Amino acid sequence: MNKERNRAWRRFKTKMKSKRGGQSQDSKETPEKNWKLMYIRSEKLIRAKQLGIDYPIKTSRQILDDEQPLEDK
Repeated sequence: MNKERNRAWRRFKTKMKSKRGGQSQDSKETPEKNWKLMYIRSEKLIRAKQLGIDYPIKTSRQILDDEQPLEDK
């Protein structure tokens, strides 16, 4: 009994095992990709860091205040 167990067989078995658990592996904890559907601020901060964008968006006034500190005399 020499059965060939290739990648397709392993993927099939994994899928069958995950169906027994009630939830497939594909739908487990996929991050939200639509920015409008992300409600929690911490999630938006993490996703913005992954995408390399600045969030929350700073106004030009905030940027200038951060770069040029006031000198006290």
